[in-house]
Amino acid sequence: MDLKHQTVVVTGGSRGLGLGVVEALVERAAQVVVVARNPADLAAVRRRLDVATVAADIVDPLAAARVLAERRPAVLILNAGTTPGLGPLHQQTWESFAAPWETDVKAGFHWLQAALKTPLSPGSRVLVTSSGAAVAGSPLSGGYAGAKRMLWLMANYAHGVSLQQNLGICVQTIALMQMVGGTGVGQPGAEAYSAKLGISPEQFLGRFGTQLTPREYGELVATLLSDQRYEVARAFALKGDTGITILEGAAA
Repeated sequence: MDLKHQTVVVTGGSRGLGLGVVEALVERAAQVVVVARNPADLAAVRRRLDVATVAADIVDPLAAARVLAERRPAVLILNAGTTPGLGPLHQQTWESFAAPWETDVKAGFHWLQAALKTPLSPGSRVLVTSSGAAVAGSPLSGGYAGAKRMLWLMANYAHGVSLQQNLGICVQTIALMQMVGGTGVGQPGAEAYSAKLGISPEQFLGRFGTQLTPREYGELVATLLSDQRYEVARAFALKGDTGITILEGAAA
């Protein structure tokens, strides 16, 4: 896909990994629309990158339907999520454990439904952001790993609906297989796991191999969208050492 002049909606694109994705897309002359809640963060990214912004709660189904109907994106990137409560299972409350389900999964549910019901145009793509935790687990992050696995499953469900109804919408999952320091999820996670192991956060992050910055992560996402080798596979692993790896092939 040639991203030049294509409308791309990115939820949670005003900071962290989402902002890195927005920067990479702007570099490729995409017409980016950033959806987030914080007006100050949105104003900052709008001034710096000259992108369109929408202030909305990602779990609001009406906002999802409105944004997709008005913007008609060629690409929708579901990136936004909450920082999970950190602590072992016996120290979690149900509220802290379930927070990723109430935000990440709920938002994914509403935006995927809106993409199918609008519907987006044939040939459009939806990237659902999962996590390496969906594969390996995350014992200090409450329901985070399960939530990210559910997002992965929902992406496959949504792609199945697209096939059944001949919508032509390709729904794919991206899973970052390492924590990224300095981000809203990665930094607290690194601090929690390193404290448990009795090492520094930097030492813990080093266990993942080559580190990624948010912008480098964004470059991988932009490459995934623009390289025809990745047009039809169902799920991808992203990692500093190995770049983009196909985890699930094309649907039958």
